[in-house]
Amino acid sequence: MTTDDAELARKIRMLRDHGQARKYYHEMEGYNGRLDAIQAGILSVKLKRLAEWNAERREAAARYRQLFDEAGLGELPPYEPEWAKAVYHLYVIRAPEREAFMRSLAEANIGTAIHYPVPLHLQAAYRGLGYGLGDFPVTERVTAEIVSLPMFPQLMQEQQTRIVQAVHSFRSAGALAAVAIG
Repeated sequence: MTTDDAELARKIRMLRDHGQARKYYHEMEGYNGRLDAIQAGILSVKLKRLAEWNAERREAAARYRQLFDEAGLGELPPYEPEWAKAVYHLYVIRAPEREAFMRSLAEANIGTAIHYPVPLHLQAAYRGLGYGLGDFPVTERVTAEIVSLPMFPQLMQEQQTRIVQAVHSFRSAGALAAVAIG
C-alpha cells in the first residue's frame, strides 16, 4: 500500500503488526499477516519437523523440572495440569526481584527475556472495555515478575544445568526472596 498520509501509514503499520506501534503496546486490535510465498515455502518444510521440535521442547522442560528439583528449587517449573500437553514455546518463571535476577543471569552470559510485559486489560486496544490499573491485581503482579528462560528444541542438558546453577546461585545469595511457580 502506498499513501502520502503519514497518519494513515502509521495506522496501517500498526494494523499489520497486531495493532502495536511499539513491541507489546497495542493501541488497537490488529493482525499478523506478514507471510509471503518464500516464507510459506520454508515453513512447509519446517512444518514436517514441528511434532519433533515440540517433543524436544517437552524433553527440555522435563529436564528443567528435574534440575530444579535436584537444586531444591522444585517450586520453579511452570505448572502443567495432568490433562494438558504444553509445547513450551516459552519457559516462564516468576522472579519478584526480576531486574536483579535478569542482571545476574546476564552476568553469567545467560539470556532471558520478558514476554508480554503489559496485561491485556491495560493495552490501549482494550481501553474501551473500561478496565484500569488495579482491576486485575494478580495479573498485574505476575506480569511484573515473569521472566523467560532459554527454551528451544536443541537446548542441551549441559546448558540447562548451567542455567539452573545460575538461578540457584542468585537465590542462595539472598538476592531473591523467592522465585515462584510460573
